[in-house]
Amino acid sequence: MKKTVLITGASSGFGRLTAEALARAGNIVYASMRHTTGRNAAVVAQMAAFARTHGVDLRTVDMDVQSQESVDAAVATVVAEAGRIDVIVHNAGHMVFGPAESFTPEQYAQVYDVNVLGTQRVNRAVLPHLRRQGQGLVVWVSSSSSAGGTPPYLAPYFAAKAAMDAIAVQYARELSRWGIETSIIVPGAFTSGTNHFAHAGVPADTARAAEYEAGPYAGFGTQIQQAFAAIVPADADAGTVAEAIVEVVARPSGLRPFRVHVDPAQDGADVGFTVLDRLRAEMLHRVGLSDLLKPPVAAA
Repeated sequence: MKKTVLITGASSGFGRLTAEALARAGNIVYASMRHTTGRNAAVVAQMAAFARTHGVDLRTVDMDVQSQESVDAAVATVVAEAGRIDVIVHNAGHMVFGPAESFTPEQYAQVYDVNVLGTQRVNRAVLPHLRRQGQGLVVWVSSSSSAGGTPPYLAPYFAAKAAMDAIAVQYARELSRWGIETSIIVPGAFTSGTNHFAHAGVPADTARAAEYEAGPYAGFGTQIQQAFAAIVPADADAGTVAEAIVEVVARPSGLRPFRVHVDPAQDGADVGFTVLDRLRAEMLHRVGLSDLLKPPVAAA
């Protein structure tokens, strides 16, 4: 059944791949991004051309997840045009790279703002619509770093993704009785097909980063790149993340998985999350809230 899907951070990477894949699958897709008449104007034109070429319903909408006003306006546009929202895909994110000490507190806060608080702004705008409908799906694009092996020099990003994942789990429980489902997609490391590293921010305190480079951690940048190259297969396709999201969206209500791992590096996050999610589920059983683990199946 055709669904209306809103995706955050859809100008490139997982977001863009997912927007195009969901549109090809027959859904009405709103690919949100910042600067649709400026920096991303070319992307908007490319998506419009994609929609015409493939005969699909792929639209763009301007949204800055760091602004509640922008988020509210974007969601209002989607509801006004499509009449409803069935699926929200939390994909917007920003990576930074360097020694943890070299980032200022303000930079940590900015990374948290994009990756975590951005989802809260979007949820506050979208969830009232899903609750009124009595059904819907919230998809969170997490990271295997939250429960798998993690290399150094990505501390602010890894911390933010872990926080987002924890919030996603809590939202899943709180939304369950409203008939709203949750699926958490857990990508592993992909060294091509995304702009994670190309767009990664660098620390403002470059002097402290230089101290690491000049000290016992000399060449840390090269070392981390080599580490990823050693574990990520050369043919790892970021499009498999989009395919996983398409499959989740297409499944009938009640049959959607809580977590889906898409990890070419196999860093162990599937094992880590299996244990962690089971512990959380057992606690709900112990306190008599096990019904929160699965929303009631929506009427056909």
